[in-house]
Amino acid sequence: MTDRLSPLALMEKLISFPTVSRDTNIPLVDWVADYLDSHGIASHRYIDPDQPKHAIFAHVGPEVEGAVVLSGHTDVVPVDGQPWDSDPFTVVERDGRYYGRGTCDMKGFDALALWALVEAHHAGVKRPLQIAFSFDEEIGCTGAPPMIAAMQGVVPKGSAVIVGEPSMLQAVTGHKGGVGFDTRVVGFEVHSSIMHTGVNAIMAGAKLIEWANARNTENFTAKPTDLAAMFDPPFTTCHVGQITGGTAHNITAKECRFAMDFRVVPGEDKEAWGASYLEAVREVEAQMQEVVADTRIEVSTRFDVPALQPEEEGEAETLVRQITGDNASHKVSYGTEAGQFQEAGYSAVVCGPGDIAQAHQPNEFIEVAQFNAGHAFMQRLVERLCL
Repeated sequence: MTDRLSPLALMEKLISFPTVSRDTNIPLVDWVADYLDSHGIASHRYIDPDQPKHAIFAHVGPEVEGAVVLSGHTDVVPVDGQPWDSDPFTVVERDGRYYGRGTCDMKGFDALALWALVEAHHAGVKRPLQIAFSFDEEIGCTGAPPMIAAMQGVVPKGSAVIVGEPSMLQAVTGHKGGVGFDTRVVGFEVHSSIMHTGVNAIMAGAKLIEWANARNTENFTAKPTDLAAMFDPPFTTCHVGQITGGTAHNITAKECRFAMDFRVVPGEDKEAWGASYLEAVREVEAQMQEVVADTRIEVSTRFDVPALQPEEEGEAETLVRQITGDNASHKVSYGTEAGQFQEAGYSAVVCGPGDIAQAHQPNEFIEVAQFNAGHAFMQRLVERLCL
């Protein structure tokens, strides 16, 4: 039997796999499966049919429903162009911090969840424990829904999901949903001196970006609902973070590409926001085609993530509060896979070690004290499952 690795040793191993979202995560999943197998724990996979990526999930304890599920993702964001002081894929301890890509978001939690699963197995817990590790969370939470579907009927259905995104081990009971659209504006090139005879894709796209600016201004000045007021900012936001296009400064741009993203407060309909955006797209497209008929705007959905709705006396929230003693109300504006588990019939809460401010940053780190607090959380969880 393999030795039981410490949480730190597990984190060091997981981070050594450079599972940037654009690349495969299969070597990491293979290692996790082998490690669990060495302890007599069977694991299962969802295999993506379109790319070399796997999700992995496992169950220990009685073969009954009602497990606590520890949910994490295996992918990390790129390190390209970031000024790191050490190898991003090697855990380095200094000044009371563990540095490395994923220490905070979220291989630190994954390591703690793996540790807890093995300990729960050897302790003979009376209530089952599961792990569920997805892929492609960082590019829109696209890997969790098929994994959740694959879990049904393969392992007994769990009832309380703890999604371990960094929350400083606070019980986060609500977050915004999100929907994003890849937008490609196809214009018509002419010399800029006769720009009125062509269609500048960048300037047409700018109309849609200004539409987003106007919606943000409206939302900022409107009185928020009681539910929206729990978030910062207390309204749905429209955002464009990247834009590309154009050939030269004196040619009307043939093409423009950008992503339009919406972070939608619970209680609002993200499908309605998408429909509103598409209506604006069709209006701008019609203006383009009045000048040159063979122009267009193409829109495709990039991601669609449901909000985490606060639950009335939710099982997952109650469990986390009992373990942490945290009774305050916490809502966040970022999205997680918690809403997807909730949509699938699980009670869900977000609770993990680390500060979200460190996620995606150069020299990403988790405080040693936070990681140790996460270890203590898992120890108390396993103890509760033995009662």
